[in-house]
Amino acid sequence: MIRQDLKESVILIVEDEFNLGETLVEYLNSIGFESYWAKTGEEAKVLFKDKRPSIVLMDIGLPDTDGLTLAKFFRNTRKDFALLFVSALNDPEIKVEGLEIGADDYITKPFALKELLLRLKKIESTQSELSHYPDEIQQGPLKIWFKKYEVQDAQGTIIPLSQKECAILELLYVRSGQVIPRDEIIDIVWGEDKYPSNRTVDNYIVKLRKWCETDIEKNIQIISIRGIGYKLIKKN
Repeated sequence: MIRQDLKESVILIVEDEFNLGETLVEYLNSIGFESYWAKTGEEAKVLFKDKRPSIVLMDIGLPDTDGLTLAKFFRNTRKDFALLFVSALNDPEIKVEGLEIGADDYITKPFALKELLLRLKKIESTQSELSHYPDEIQQGPLKIWFKKYEVQDAQGTIIPLSQKECAILELLYVRSGQVIPRDEIIDIVWGEDKYPSNRTVDNYIVKLRKWCETDIEKNIQIISIRGIGYKLIKKN
């Protein structure tokens, strides 16, 4: 039985493989999601604008474009949605490129519907937790908008965050002053997903540290604790 709050999600499925697309839309609708299916990039653009999905399941190989290019277009249009790539391409370089665009997860075909549901629940759980924060958090010139998945650096530049970047920042911020081991970050942010490694966590931290290091007054610092993990320090 799916949780009640999951039923509020609108999912856009971008998939040109007919059998898989039909299976996904029927399955997700049957368990309470409101889902829509686009078979091409042009169809996806129309549905993305009209339905304003909170989650996008994006295939990479499409007949009129590629999913990475389309994902960049969506991210430039809106930041307040979770992006999950669904692809037969198990290429580390493509995964990295997807993460750089702002993907929240990457699932390789073939996959079990239960695995997909677990990942969607993880995304929804994070979105629900972030809704408890004030719309804007400010530390000196730095700003955080957890609900919009955005931060502002010391120069006033708005930087979009992926769901996992936002979840890591939230964890560090809430437990500021505490050292959080990499393994614990993986357990909390990725859950049952076994793909991440300690190096994966480090890669996510790089972007967050670049953001806070724009502030010379160091209102927020993310400190690396050698061999253990990370600690966020904020000025009162």
